[in-house]
Amino acid sequence: MEPIGSIIKEELERQERSMSWFARKLSCDRSNVYRLFQKHSIDTSLLSRISVILNRDFFSELSQNLPQNKPKSEE
Repeated sequence: MEPIGSIIKEELERQERSMSWFARKLSCDRSNVYRLFQKHSIDTSLLSRISVILNRDFFSELSQNLPQNKPKSEE
């Protein structure tokens, strides 16, 4: 699975948004944004804020990568 920081960075680039814009929306420094892009996991409250800012449901995308449990009858 691709690190969440990379996925967020790709979405920011797809939307043609600047790092400065994103940092302002998150109320942090640009250096924190660059560190965020290196992360493999982030806090759920931060991911929620990012989902709203970028208008993309990162939670549903991440949950699609979870292994599916088979019903007992199929095992």
